[in-house]
Amino acid sequence: MRDELIIGSRGSKLALWQAEWVRARLAALSPRLDVRVEVVSTSGDVLKDAPLSVIGGQGAFTKELEHALLERRIDLAVHSLKDLPTVIPDRLTLAATPAREDARDALVLPAGTSGGGVVSVLDLPAGARVGTSSLRRRAQLRHLRPDLVLNDLRGNVDTRLRKLDAGEFDAIVLAAAGLRRLGLAGRISAHVSPDELLPAVGQGALGLEARADDEETLSLVARLDHAPTRAACEAERALLRQFGAGCQVPIAAHATVEGLFLKLEGLVAAPSGEDVLKASVVGFMGDAEGIGEELAHRLMARGAAFLLAGAATALAS
Repeated sequence: MRDELIIGSRGSKLALWQAEWVRARLAALSPRLDVRVEVVSTSGDVLKDAPLSVIGGQGAFTKELEHALLERRIDLAVHSLKDLPTVIPDRLTLAATPAREDARDALVLPAGTSGGGVVSVLDLPAGARVGTSSLRRRAQLRHLRPDLVLNDLRGNVDTRLRKLDAGEFDAIVLAAAGLRRLGLAGRISAHVSPDELLPAVGQGALGLEARADDEETLSLVARLDHAPTRAACEAERALLRQFGAGCQVPIAAHATVEGLFLKLEGLVAAPSGEDVLKASVVGFMGDAEGIGEELAHRLMARGAAFLLAGAATALAS
């Protein structure tokens, strides 16, 4: 029996919070095991101000952690699931998906701002400057509010909030889960309904990745798995996998589980926001992957391939 388990994590404040959350729970499950966190620098952290298309897309925040797993320098990698590509390298596996935090986006106004009754993106004043670097958010915001001025916003959560409070933006959009995990729920001016902005695939969930042959780690980590969250995220990731895309194109998906049933909503948009395709599928939770694939096929039949081709062309130009 091993006496040590090493968790790999990015070095950001949010990533370390997530890794420590996992560490504490594993240590409680196996008190005799020395569980510790080791920071692994990723391309996304080193080149944090560069567009994802330049630094390697969705895998920019995960591939170095996966290399560390394969080289046996760490035993478990803790990811924000939305950062983890839908195709996992051979010899690795998604060992657990703990219970999901809030999957919604959050609208954040400058500190000290009363909000003036802003409880929705629809309530922002005409021409408001909104900060976000997400193509998914930008496309949906352009569709919902063509009058808004959308500006790039990069950096960690603290950096983004500092830029907002310095007056560079009238509002920014961040993941509610990250703010809540960092103890910044008080900064959320409004939770954005999925009817307005459909979340990113896996948003709010953690993905715990391990070596597929490490039975001891897999057995321990499996105790943190949350079946409804895993099913919801499997459906979302299956949809994204069918499109062969990551966060470099405007695709969104959100699944909810009620009893034995799972409802998956999906969206594909043109970067301009002019064209948006949205559909949903309901099925048994046990067929999560099939639900994701079915919804992808429905969206493709309605013209999603055309929109994605246009998005890829726009990004390349």
